Amino acid sequence: MSTDSTTGTVVAQGADVPVLGLGTARVTGDDCRRAVETALSIGYRHVYTAQMYDNEAPVGRAIAESGIDREDVFVVTKVHPSNAAPADVRESTQRSLERLELRTVDLLLLHAPSDRAPLERTIAAMNGLQHDGLVEHIGVSNFGVDGLEAAMGHSETPIVTNQVKYHPYHQPDDIVDYCIENEILLTAYSPLAEGSVVGDDRLEAIGEEYGKSAAQVTLRWLLQHPYVAAIPKASSREHIEANADIFDFELTDDEMRTVFELDGGPSERVADHLGL
Repeated sequence: MSTDSTTGTVVAQGADVPVLGLGTARVTGDDCRRAVETALSIGYRHVYTAQMYDNEAPVGRAIAESGIDREDVFVVTKVHPSNAAPADVRESTQRSLERLELRTVDLLLLHAPSDRAPLERTIAAMNGLQHDGLVEHIGVSNFGVDGLEAAMGHSETPIVTNQVKYHPYHQPDDIVDYCIENEILLTAYSPLAEGSVVGDDRLEAIGEEYGKSAAQVTLRWLLQHPYVAAIPKASSREHIEANADIFDFELTDDEMRTVFELDGGPSERVADHLGL
């Protein structure tokens, strides 16, 4: 298993990534800055933003004012699909870096498949940013297995992650299996199903054993996968702290299976990967 449950990191394709990150979609302005400040102050070291979110500037300000060494924070942003043409990849990423107040970003993703340019040219432009030291690692988001394979084939460097929706009620087994099999990080967005896990009797019953909530059980379930990170969105200190309080317990195999059964159970290959 690739995840270190003590330090909360996973090594995938040469990148050392904290398994728990702060998602910032639909959180902007001062609310976003305060959320990132709070997360960093309590120990988060992985922050997600995107050109589409219109919040790179407050994310960058929070990081700059945190007092934490730059190399200790894993910062991710995403190229808007409308910026997938090579020249736009470079120009938009340079603008992202300016807003983030950074010289380099740890991980740059293509936000979604785009018809603005052939994928081969978009990936080549992202590789060029790596070559010039503006980007450390690259990846994709919202790609299926075929698109992920294509991106891997086009890139001169490893594709570190595919960021996709993954939660107990939406389990894309084909992508999960492919990422684990190929040691690619699956970054789970909307891991709490937009809050729908709260109040789920089955998840709450598991949590009672550990004094944990349904949301904490869900995040623990995700992070007990090899090659999976989760980026729950939160803006209040209460939720940010609760989401991080998941490294002091471990679900049993039976409990893991119970969560999988919320969407019909794991595929045979995913179950094999997890030893279930």
